[in-house]
Amino acid sequence: MRRLASIVTLIFLDVCGIALGLYAALVLRELYYGNTHIYWGILWRDAETEWLPFVALISVLVFWQAGLYASRELRAGVGQVLGSLVVVAAITLAFGVGVGNEFKTYGLAPVAVALSAIVIGVFRSAYDSVTLELLRRSGVRRRVVLVGDGDGLRRLYDTLGTNRAGIEYDFLGTIGAAEVSLPLLGDLDALPGVLSELRPDELILSEADFGERELLEIVESAHRCAVKVRLAPKTTELLVQRGEYVPGQGVPLFELRPPVLAGTDWAIKRSFDLVVSLLVVVIGLPFLILISLAIKLDSRGPVFYRDRRVGIGEREFAMLKFRTMVEGADQAQDGLEKQNEASGALFKIRRDPRVTRVGRVLRALSVDEMPQVLNVLRGEMSLVGPRPLPLRDYKMLQPWHRKRYLVLPGITGLWQISGRSNLSFDDLVRLDFYYLEHWSIWLDVSILVKTPAAVLSRRGAY
Repeated sequence: MRRLASIVTLIFLDVCGIALGLYAALVLRELYYGNTHIYWGILWRDAETEWLPFVALISVLVFWQAGLYASRELRAGVGQVLGSLVVVAAITLAFGVGVGNEFKTYGLAPVAVALSAIVIGVFRSAYDSVTLELLRRSGVRRRVVLVGDGDGLRRLYDTLGTNRAGIEYDFLGTIGAAEVSLPLLGDLDALPGVLSELRPDELILSEADFGERELLEIVESAHRCAVKVRLAPKTTELLVQRGEYVPGQGVPLFELRPPVLAGTDWAIKRSFDLVVSLLVVVIGLPFLILISLAIKLDSRGPVFYRDRRVGIGEREFAMLKFRTMVEGADQAQDGLEKQNEASGALFKIRRDPRVTRVGRVLRALSVDEMPQVLNVLRGEMSLVGPRPLPLRDYKMLQPWHRKRYLVLPGITGLWQISGRSNLSFDDLVRLDFYYLEHWSIWLDVSILVKTPAAVLSRRGAY
């Protein structure tokens, strides 16, 4: 019933957003052509009777296909809304031309798409915030049983945190090992009885801790009890997601294709990077000048810091940042290694003594990263992609980490919107792998839209 109510509400909000966007586009068209005396009722009546029912129906079908009515944690973001509206506009225009309709202006479609995307984005954000607060106040929680062994179970518990998609976990206990501060419910043989008695919402297990036969038995036991199974996969499982079946062999074989963006994908991503970066430079130039003056007045040294990083093809390049530390700070890092608070090939200190007063503010807002749009224009970086690592961190990578260097590094990425420094380095690399396997221009748009909220929330930031 909750899912049905969610879908109905989202459809209602989407149709309202499309109606408002279409109506606003019609008003702007009238104003553009100098019609100051607008007949508001007639304008709305035309939009409602002629196109709104058709556009609403097509939009719901396209949105459904795009996953915009999926459950909260699987639901696509604003980027997919925009992409879906572009498809709706194309279908509507094609249908109109096919039935002989004479459009007054084709400029109405892109304006209506942009305005509808904005309104729907606002409506959906408000819906997510309100419903999440209602779920919390009503005490809705995910009842979970963890299955694993030893260190794998401990890592799984630590990485999960306390909630997913804003809904808190209620950890009932563990199966297999008592390596965390949760009650041990028994071994694998006791799993069917535990699931029948407790009836959890989900069973989450670490794939690396079990053999194939054990995994199949666990999944079968959970499904018999109508319990959802969530799997924390091995790295090899992430690779196979991009596999292509090779027929005609004695055994089933999958070719693992490298996730390199090429051809049309590369052209689309590169064009998007150039357009957005140029807009940032032009619009943000006064702001960049003010930041430069603040840095010069606060401490001695250059405005920009050229940080040697490793980019595509494991080649070095100079990544630009606003200087946030005192001059010569890189020479002092060796003496601070013992204070490192990050895991794996990362160096992070929450209260780094080398950071200046202005630098502390710039870092808190991630404004120090803005000059990297120049790296994007030079073709050394992308707006979205795996975060480039300093040379010190790069030298500590394991061989399986290096797949992330098959694409241009990014200013932002899944790291920045998924917990950042709260995650282990291996988990951050797995996020990079997910991005490589599932790239689309709408995923880039979604990450860019979510980045400001992640920055302002300071979630997982140092």
